[in-house]
Amino acid sequence: MASAYIGPVKPDPARMSLDLDGYFARIGHAGPTDPSLATLQALHATHPRAIPFENIDALMGVSVGLDLASLQDKILSRGRGGYCFEHNLIFMHALKTLGFTVSGLAARVLWGQPDDAITARSHMLLRIELGGRTYIADVGFGGLTLTAPLLLEPRLEQQTPHETFRLIATGDQFRLQANIGGDWRTLYRFDMQQAYEVDYLVSSHFLSTHPSSHFLSTLVAALALPDRRYALRNNRLSTHHAGGRSEQREIATAAELADVLENQLAIVIPDRAAFEARLRQKRIVET
Repeated sequence: MASAYIGPVKPDPARMSLDLDGYFARIGHAGPTDPSLATLQALHATHPRAIPFENIDALMGVSVGLDLASLQDKILSRGRGGYCFEHNLIFMHALKTLGFTVSGLAARVLWGQPDDAITARSHMLLRIELGGRTYIADVGFGGLTLTAPLLLEPRLEQQTPHETFRLIATGDQFRLQANIGGDWRTLYRFDMQQAYEVDYLVSSHFLSTHPSSHFLSTLVAALALPDRRYALRNNRLSTHHAGGRSEQREIATAAELADVLENQLAIVIPDRAAFEARLRQKRIVET
């Protein structure tokens, strides 16, 4: 007896693999692909200059998917950016595909907070074991996203293509600090306990849906170009040039803000009319 037709077989997410060529095309990488420090450094430099940090989906009330299919559709197929989980998860998929030994970590953001503040473990970064040494990587921290991996060695000042960073150890925890204008400022605190996709799903759901999450009321975007950083918060665009000079610009209208996102921060706005209306509704701009 012939079997009944049950329709097309859906792909198994667990068997899905990253479109590595598509990822390389998205970030403009044509360099080494072996699991070496040179490859890691090259990818870590090109990823944040090609894929912007942005929270447009959360601001628009759109669900943020962290499975590989959703990440590839949004970032590779539709040319979008994303926030920390999206950036670092697709980066981790790429590194694993290339043969790196990489795992996820979680951090408590302390930017603008006292160093002893107790904040949620709401940020993702990566741990990479390479050549008998441990590195951390993070391509998704907005306006201060790392542009190079850091050796996990406390108090070692490490120059990146942008700022100088260091790690401060306290017990079993580390604080990541950046030298900003001669002052060491803490970005976040983390330990070496491995985190998994399910942990990030819980944090991401809160950040993209809970009324108290700043991602629902605040527009955040960033891009790390070789000679400057762009960092946008609501209608205020900061440009930090290589060498230390910075400038700020207040953006008056929704149309002008959308132009800045598209033209300067390389952000694809999926529905510009709806986005401009949301900017006015959230009082990010007045007109």
